[in-house]
Amino acid sequence: QVQLVESGGGLVQAGGSLRISCAASGRTFTNYNMAWFRQALGKEREFVAAINWSGGSPYYADSVKGRFTISRDNAKNTVSLQMNSLKPEDTAVYYCAADLTSGWRVPLQAYEYDYWGQGTQVTVSS
Repeated sequence: QVQLVESGGGLVQAGGSLRISCAASGRTFTNYNMAWFRQALGKEREFVAAINWSGGSPYYADSVKGRFTISRDNAKNTVSLQMNSLKPEDTAVYYCAADLTSGWRVPLQAYEYDYWGQGTQVTVSS
C-alpha cells in the first residue's frame, strides 16, 4: 500500500505562483513514477505533469508547459509541482498519483496509476 498526502493548495491571483507537494509513505519511493493530475468542476480529470522514479524525464501537458515544473526528492519521499504564471483556467483540485508497474515508461493516463492522494484545491482568481 502507498499513502499519498497533498498539501500547499490555496487561493492565488492570476499571474501568481503556488507550490504544491505530495508526501508518500508505505513503500520504497524510488520504485515508482509520480504524476500530478487535476480536475476542474464539471470536467474530467486531466494529466498535468509526470516524472520517472529517478527524477528524470519530466512530462507536461501542453497547457502547463513552460509554467509548471515537477520535481521529486527521493530522500524525503516527496514530489512537488511549482506553478508559475497561474491562470484562472488552472483552477482545479490537484491530485498526485503513483505508478508502481510501468518501470522506465512514465504513464500519462490516469487509469495507469495505482494510488492517488485525496487532492488539494488550487483556485486562481482573475
